[in-house]
Amino acid sequence: MLEIERKLYSEGYRNIVCVDEVGRGCLAGDVVACAIIMPIDKPIEGVKDSKKLSVKKREELYDKIVDKAIAIGIGQVSSKVIDDINIKESTKLAMKLAVLNLKTKEGNKIIPDYLIVDAERIPIDIPQLNIVKGDEKVYGISCASIVAKVYRDRLCLEWEEKFKGYNIGKNKGYGTKEHREAIKKLGPSPIHRLTFLKNILKA
Repeated sequence: MLEIERKLYSEGYRNIVCVDEVGRGCLAGDVVACAIIMPIDKPIEGVKDSKKLSVKKREELYDKIVDKAIAIGIGQVSSKVIDDINIKESTKLAMKLAVLNLKTKEGNKIIPDYLIVDAERIPIDIPQLNIVKGDEKVYGISCASIVAKVYRDRLCLEWEEKFKGYNIGKNKGYGTKEHREAIKKLGPSPIHRLTFLKNILKA
């Protein structure tokens, strides 16, 4: 899974940043992106697309990834902005913000040489490679997907405390039957994406 990173490294690139997002298909909450620089030697065993890992395994890998990462940046875009500019543009914005927020553990800002991005093209003046299903093919993107997923899942627990009745801590904002029924009963909360709810609210 490190072939692309190693090839770019051999071409002289050093700050090779991998980017992924989570929460694109949710009915509630922010879309979250992670940008990350991982060492290209001694990869962490067990890293793969976050969707293919158990909650426990993701949490374990999250701690290892954060410990080993050279730099990490997180980008968030709210449900209000998603409603204003649409989810595709919001996803690209979250990814751009993650790249701009890249910092080392010491708090030093990092300027990327090259981006490897899951599917999307980020509107930023940095050379980039956009790979469909990159979270399955590229080690660094898998790391970014795990960090973004765990980060957002923890936000969901905070949202659950603030906005009772939707069980967002469990459904993570996705459109489960229970979640859809709660929206019909309670109406949308301040973190629901109204543009995603038209059919539910009509029913």
